Formats: sequence, C-alpha cells, structure tokens
Amino acid sequence: MNKSSFVYVIYIRTSIEKLWDALFKPEFTRVYWMGVTQESEWTPGAPWKMVFPNGTVGDTGEIVEIEKPRRVVIRWRNEFRPELKAEGYSLCTIELETADDNVRLTIRHEIDKPGAKFIEAVSGGWPKILSSLKSLLETG
Repeated sequence: MNKSSFVYVIYIRTSIEKLWDALFKPEFTRVYWMGVTQESEWTPGAPWKMVFPNGTVGDTGEIVEIEKPRRVVIRWRNEFRPELKAEGYSLCTIELETADDNVRLTIRHEIDKPGAKFIEAVSGGWPKILSSLKSLLETG
C-alpha cells in the first residue's frame, strides 16, 4: 500500500445543518477546537487555512469538493511542524449523513506516503476535537 490513512466515525445527536455550521463557522470552531478557526469561501478551488488564536497559520490547502451540508474534501498540508509539512498534501474528506436522531460524521484523512507522520498526528487529534464537538452540540 502506498498510502497512509485514518478514518474516524462519530454519531452526534443534532441536525445535519447544525453539525455543518459547527464544523465550519468560526464562532463554533473556536469553542471546541482550542481557539482554532478555519478560513475559506467554501467553494471548489477556494483557498483554505486553519488559524491558531495567536494568528499563526497551522494548516493550509484548498477546497477540492463541497456539497453543503453533506460533504467537503480539503487538500490539506500542515504548516507549523516541518517534518509534517515535508510530507506534502493530504486529502481530508468530511461526510455527514442522517442516522435516525443522530448525524453520522465520518472523517477520512489520506496521504500518498506509507507510514506518514502526518496521519499519526491527525489520528490523535481528530478524536479529541470531535469529542469536544459532540459535547458542545449535545449538552451545550
């Protein structure tokens, strides 16, 4: 296999529209993502970046595909850790689908490099971030 990948699935008791807003609107992301916000026009080909509370750009890329409020694919590269930046761009696919009274959120991060340190890093980060998001949406 020439790729490294990480897939995470979580069910959140909310509406698909509320989850979409929470994933991409800065007023939500800064609450559950340790102050981080995402900046993009959220259209195919638009630049995308994640910004830390101190203004440092953490990750950059572009929107590859978007189907609001169901799916977005982001071409994603880490900018603040040189060893991760050197691995190049990954693809992050975020998919939402209704599942009874919940929304199934699937995050798939892939990079064309076996044993990628970037995938190791996101595999530790996504579960923490998404657990925080779930708590925010389900309990306030």
